[in-house]
Amino acid sequence: MYLMKGMLFVVMAMLLGGCSFMLSEEEAISQTKEASLEAFEQENMEPNYDGQALSMYLPDSMEVKQQATNNIVMTEGNDQTYILFYNAMETQASRLNYKTASTKDKSLLLQSYKDKDRFSYVRVLPLNKEEEYELQVSVGGVKITTYTEKGELASDSGKMMEIANSVQYSGNLVRE
Repeated sequence: MYLMKGMLFVVMAMLLGGCSFMLSEEEAISQTKEASLEAFEQENMEPNYDGQALSMYLPDSMEVKQQATNNIVMTEGNDQTYILFYNAMETQASRLNYKTASTKDKSLLLQSYKDKDRFSYVRVLPLNKEEEYELQVSVGGVKITTYTEKGELASDSGKMMEIANSVQYSGNLVRE
């Protein structure tokens, strides 16, 4: 009886855990595009983190590890690092980061979004390791980059877009 329950548990764990392994790269890219667009279109998250030059929304699962001029290093869990770069001289409609990202020719995804006040993009690049990718999300002068697995591309892109959308600069740093 216990052997049968144990085997059933192992089979269920393999099926549930294997879902992301069965996800094709094309499906992961499509889901990433959808998740980033959905996050771009939603109402901005209320900032809950105040840094040296900016405030932003930071998910409960993440924490700031280091701040430097124009950079914030954030972590999630023990193994995921996000690097946020910001240029306070660029507005949310800036295309500067996009122009730089579009010069990379090995992108699996480079999708831009815009509305009347903002310009954004999501970019996915393959890494040398199998099933791992560089994910970059930007809104105007804010760019966030991380390395992630295929099964996490969509959720990470949505979370990163929420953060980038929420950035508010302190003082008169932003060019009008």
